[in-house]
Amino acid sequence: MPTFSQLVAEAEKTVGAAKRRLPLDIAKHAGDLPVVYHGWPTEEIVGDEFEPDILGLFVGDPLGVEPGMGNNPPAHVLLFLESIFDYADGDMDIFRDEVRLTYLHELGHYLGWDEEDLEARGLE
Repeated sequence: MPTFSQLVAEAEKTVGAAKRRLPLDIAKHAGDLPVVYHGWPTEEIVGDEFEPDILGLFVGDPLGVEPGMGNNPPAHVLLFLESIFDYADGDMDIFRDEVRLTYLHELGHYLGWDEEDLEARGLE
């Protein structure tokens, strides 16, 4: 199994490539949205709302909502790389594809897209 540092390096390359392929109107917003890499989601993150094997999460207020109005943390995407690697059964090609898909899905939440919008765009 790759180290966490190796997974982060692969994920950073994959997210960077995904950002470069975005349409300009979306790319400008993606550049403002930090991506934070973790191994696994913590119990605090999972809580009662999420399954322990979630792959990613958008945190904060979506685009267009004034920061701080809902007492939320600054907008960012969390990607859980060891969870994604486990989901990919250790296959690096599947890992990269799932990192890309999970990043784009969470970016969609930042843009205000709901689950139907994400599904329509192939990001479910």
